[in-house]
Amino acid sequence: MKKVGVAILGLGVVGGGTYKILTEHREFYRKTQDVDIVVESVLELNRERALSLGVPEEKIASNIAEVVCNPDVNIVVEVIGGVGVAREFVLSALNAGKTVVTSNKELVCKFSHELERAAKRQNAGLYFEASCVGGVPIIRTLLDGLQANHITSMMGIINGTTNYILTKMSEEGTSYEDALKQAQALGYAEANPTADVEGFDAAYKLSILSSLAFHTKVPFAKIYREGISSVTQEDIAFGKELGYVLKLLAIGKQTEHGIEVRVHPTYVKKEHPLASVNDSFNAVYLTGDAVEDVMLFGRGAGALPTGSAIVSDIIYAATHSENRYSTFKNNATAEKDVKFVNDFKSAYYLRLTVADKAGMLSKISAIFGRHNISIVEMIQKAAIQDGKVPLILITHVTKELAIRNAVEKINALEGVASVDTVLRVVS
Repeated sequence: MKKVGVAILGLGVVGGGTYKILTEHREFYRKTQDVDIVVESVLELNRERALSLGVPEEKIASNIAEVVCNPDVNIVVEVIGGVGVAREFVLSALNAGKTVVTSNKELVCKFSHELERAAKRQNAGLYFEASCVGGVPIIRTLLDGLQANHITSMMGIINGTTNYILTKMSEEGTSYEDALKQAQALGYAEANPTADVEGFDAAYKLSILSSLAFHTKVPFAKIYREGISSVTQEDIAFGKELGYVLKLLAIGKQTEHGIEVRVHPTYVKKEHPLASVNDSFNAVYLTGDAVEDVMLFGRGAGALPTGSAIVSDIIYAATHSENRYSTFKNNATAEKDVKFVNDFKSAYYLRLTVADKAGMLSKISAIFGRHNISIVEMIQKAAIQDGKVPLILITHVTKELAIRNAVEKINALEGVASVDTVLRVVS
């Protein structure tokens, strides 16, 4: 039976979960996968934490050199996070000929080209299933399940923190600030939640997934990004009244005009499968030219779900003699002949505060008409203070730049106090 030695860099939440799975399931993998996977080394500065998880003292390394020079280590698992020390350690492992498994989406998003070159030079593997959507096997599905297809689109809830916040706001009427505090108390959000709530985390993942799905490098810089920090209870309530649920969506499309990649809060029709994905759960809705629609759903984070994805990569690497690399030219930037769509198409939700007087709607409609924008639905509420009312509009599908130009002109109209919200809509 083949024996494979593993080193784990970092025993935080995910690293601890990975160690637990590997040690508790060792005999199961021997029986079902015909491979003996042994944790040979752990790099953890907090020795007490390592010992409390059951790591033998002689297997606790004090520096990366001990790990990469250990002949019993074949696979190095990086769960440190960030792009500083983690990048240095991963390159050290790859340059030493060790296969690397990582859950680090920012590292893979920004430096996969550099890491893959190092892996190829040493005939080492580089695997990152756990970098996207936690325990949901989205990367393995793209590589091994849907490779018969041209993937035309993907749309997903791929950040558990924002999904939890929006679920609380929608189902319990919680304010954004209070929902964020709850997420932080539960460990879903960091003390500094910017990466999650401003859409950076989802954009890192979308860069990785769209590159794999569309077989071309989709850099982070090409992704349009908006977060949820400006979402209000008013918009949640108006959306529900119109039959929509608000989600932070990551959207990638491969069209005849080019690749479209964006992350932003989006109203989803309540009948859509993604509308019922709540709390910290994640889901990705894929469309292929042969298979048509497929949705994957599950835990997007956590010690054991993410550990499951890491161990899946370890087993794959341990049981496959040939390493798999990108199906595209993996550079820091996109290929010169690849086009990206900035003026994408969508339906839109707009909330305006306008004067409660005759003719306002006709003036707004006239501006929409000049930009080829038509209205599907409208809500006008009773007058609030100072003779102003909220006006809520849903448009037909139109172009992004048309909406931006129309909003600029509407904002300048006499009688329009403000354009308070502009959000995209998926039916």
